[in-house]
Amino acid sequence: MKYIEPGTGRTYPLDQPRWRGDSGAYLDLEPSPGLKRADIDRNCRSIWRYAKALPVAFSDAVTMGEGWTPIVDAIWDGAPVQFKLEFMMPTGSFKDRGTSVMVSYLKRYGVQHVLEDSSGNAGASLSAYAARAGLKCRILVPETASYNKIVQIAACGADVRMVPGPRQAVADEAVRQADEIFYASHNWQPTFVEGIKTLAYEIWEQFGYAVPDNIVMPLGYGSNVLGCRRGFEELLRNGEIDRMPKLFGVQAANCAPLFAAFAGGAEVPGAVEVSPTIAEGVASSKPTRGREVLRDIRYTGGAVLQVDEDEIVSALRMLAAKGLFVEPTSAVAAAGLSQLLGKGIVSAAQSTVVILTGSGLKASSQIGESLQLDFS
Repeated sequence: MKYIEPGTGRTYPLDQPRWRGDSGAYLDLEPSPGLKRADIDRNCRSIWRYAKALPVAFSDAVTMGEGWTPIVDAIWDGAPVQFKLEFMMPTGSFKDRGTSVMVSYLKRYGVQHVLEDSSGNAGASLSAYAARAGLKCRILVPETASYNKIVQIAACGADVRMVPGPRQAVADEAVRQADEIFYASHNWQPTFVEGIKTLAYEIWEQFGYAVPDNIVMPLGYGSNVLGCRRGFEELLRNGEIDRMPKLFGVQAANCAPLFAAFAGGAEVPGAVEVSPTIAEGVASSKPTRGREVLRDIRYTGGAVLQVDEDEIVSALRMLAAKGLFVEPTSAVAAAGLSQLLGKGIVSAAQSTVVILTGSGLKASSQIGESLQLDFS
């Protein structure tokens, strides 16, 4: 494979790590051959069971057993649903899929110092995997980031720098610092999406080499959408599935540029009014790959939704009542499913998977306040 610049078609060699093209545009990877079910390494219980579909070999992997997360059955608003427990990862979030592949790739080609901007989960993941790989790591975080997440990042040895202002200000500062440290951004470096696509492979395998009708996920920068589209499309090309599942992305109404673009029929997200949200993990006002995210959701016949703060808190409470202690960002997806069921877009007769992306242990203080828990 090579890097490819979507707007121009220009390619760059994959053995020379970069995070953007010479024009300043983000990069994709050329289509991957993917794999067939016979190529799965069944002795490996992690994302690396799909190593033949990845740009880095298992022998080079920086891994802590990420992936192969459970799917559990439940009833949600009267309909059967299956929750994919992505929060059961080494660092407590789905980001470990992408980080394992990205760090493995960067280490193979000589990168020794990495930089990332994050509201929490991506930074915690990169800090842990950089430590595992023996790389230096700097993480820029918004000053409003969860204390629990900042502690997790710092405990793994990262150089943590707090940046004032909204989430976008942190991303802008990371771009400025990228001249001195390699910008290992989960939003810019396309090998991250290669790791995320293993989510599609896992769901396919756990469904008995089939796919559900619908997959509902929180939506910020959109790496889960991009990874699922890429993974399922590889399976489709290889004849392992005969259709794509519909992908539904759910945003917090207080920061919903992709929802506004989808609802308005736009190809790219524009500027929107932004307010603080309890779902900090999806508070992305300028999604880097917004055009691709909208394209992929439309391609599958899915949709982008938005949910307000009360809906998020209600879903958070309902999930916890089912034993699923997740961060508010995960609850965004469950709140979105309630809307989909209420509007008849998704039915109880269909198979639906909801992606729960992060552990509630990362945001326990906010959860306690939001649910008004009484310990007396």
